Amino acid sequence: MLAFRKFKTAFIPDKYKQKGILHTETKNRKQLSSERVLSHSIEIRDSGCKISHCKLNHSKLKTLNDLKSFFTTQLDKKTVMTLNWQTQLSHAFTDVQTLCLYLNLSIDNLNLSTESIKKFPLLVPLAFAERIEKGNPSDPLLRQILPIADELKNYTGFSDDPVGDLNSVKQTGLLHKYHGRVLLINTGACAIHCRYCFRRNFPYADLQLNKQQENDVLQTIQNDESIQEVILSGGDPLILNDARLARLFAGLEAIPTLKRIRIHTRLPIVLPDRITDEFLMLVKNSTKKIVIVVHCNHANEIDDYVALACERLKSAGVTLLNQSVLLFGVNDNLEALSDLSKRLFEIDVLPYYLHFLDKANGTGHFQVSKEEALALLTALQNRLSGYLVPKLVTEQAGELAKQLVF
Repeated sequence: MLAFRKFKTAFIPDKYKQKGILHTETKNRKQLSSERVLSHSIEIRDSGCKISHCKLNHSKLKTLNDLKSFFTTQLDKKTVMTLNWQTQLSHAFTDVQTLCLYLNLSIDNLNLSTESIKKFPLLVPLAFAERIEKGNPSDPLLRQILPIADELKNYTGFSDDPVGDLNSVKQTGLLHKYHGRVLLINTGACAIHCRYCFRRNFPYADLQLNKQQENDVLQTIQNDESIQEVILSGGDPLILNDARLARLFAGLEAIPTLKRIRIHTRLPIVLPDRITDEFLMLVKNSTKKIVIVVHCNHANEIDDYVALACERLKSAGVTLLNQSVLLFGVNDNLEALSDLSKRLFEIDVLPYYLHFLDKANGTGHFQVSKEEALALLTALQNRLSGYLVPKLVTEQAGELAKQLVF
């Protein structure tokens, strides 16, 4: 049985009420946090092996065997999912040995690279890790987050800025590539580190918005009447708390020429408890049209928690779209793409974009050829209704729009 916290029933679809999955835990979050949670500060040592990021609030955990026993007997999704999203995120896996131990994987057979981790650290919430098939080194979800040595290879045509973001920066935190819309770099933080990320090398420290810069950007948008849509990006904008988002929304809603607020986010997929009642009220009451573009690459990423998060967003009047990336070893086959589109539509999300891999340094091992991609999309079109077939696109620096390939 799912163990969701208590939500306002206005945002709970009837089928979930009927299934009886509402969480009725009477303990408050602080009490739960002090009694039952992972606490990522305790070091666990075994024969000199240090696992520094598995902080477990349990005095008996001394060795790897103790840790394994904890994972197999006490660590369950029901416990963790009673916590708020920020607490869940604070307990994300950041150590590859700990993650592999949880997934019953031997680190000796995974082509792991400590240098890859140094360049782009591991970060995986338990809510996402729980959907990875244990004991399967080829799991498509695992491949998206596992730091391997192939990231260190040099591939022709790959760079740190594959889509020309830096040339599109008009002022700190504001990118203006396409007519009528601008993109805000609200934060450099994410809830998960996807190894294929096209902004894995982006200089967030220099270009993400602080409070004063945010005010400056809002003034710039207000002064340009051609801008009708603002895209909140990052990083992941839903890493910002509800109060910070409410302040940003208030500023955007005060601009009369602005029609739409679009949010690009992976959090409803990887950490669905981020969709709080407060956030739902924010988008429901907005004077602008709200579009949320989630990022899901494989049907196995969608469990009942994700389905509920998306259906709650839909009930709040949000338009939901999905963008995926075509990734070697993840979704580069007909069954995977077909299952993804059908599963997305089941939870009221429209498959919109399927991106070619953006050629960011460290991601070349995910590349799928244009010939293979076109063959896949032709087969997908022959199998599915047209509205279930995403647009195959590529983004090229300097172009006035994404380039439609299929």
